[in-house]
Amino acid sequence: MSYRRAILLLAAAAAALSLAACAAETHSPVRTFNIGDRVDMGHIVYTVFETQWLTQIGEGPEAKIPQNRFFLVRMNAANRQRTEILLPKMSLQDDSGHSYPEMSTDVGAPHWVGVLRTVMANDSTQGNVVFDAPPAHYRLKVTDDTGDQIAYIDIPLSFGAETPEVSVPGMPDTPSLPPMGSPGAPMLPKKQ
Repeated sequence: MSYRRAILLLAAAAAALSLAACAAETHSPVRTFNIGDRVDMGHIVYTVFETQWLTQIGEGPEAKIPQNRFFLVRMNAANRQRTEILLPKMSLQDDSGHSYPEMSTDVGAPHWVGVLRTVMANDSTQGNVVFDAPPAHYRLKVTDDTGDQIAYIDIPLSFGAETPEVSVPGMPDTPSLPPMGSPGAPMLPKKQ
């Protein structure tokens, strides 16, 4: 009887340990953030600043034309780890569940962060992540460096670009200048 009791106790202990291990493996809930929010994903902290839709990149015969539209997401990713990390790839997800991966080739987008994004210890990288996607409301999927944690950044559909107030060095201080290219805007010297 004592042998049988020992086996039952051992089986009960194994079951309890198994349940405790399963409970420890549960992932944190997936959260959705807004543009401008600090998205803390373990060793990586993401911040999306702005977005831009483009019908092409470049001019004339050298222009790159997307299948849909180029969608540039300007962001910063900070590495809080004491060793360098490789930032994971990102994707967009629309309201219907369709997913669009970031582009893996250089199409000449300004400030492109590239595909292989190594971020040194306690440093950050900033620039544009580029997608080829139709205009829509999206959520940007970001992950931690292991891929275990997932978060979304809500990106509303917007074609308008806000022009920040700019002061031009060497000109008298003015409260604000009109957007570049508009009547009354300062002319910048042409590159030679």
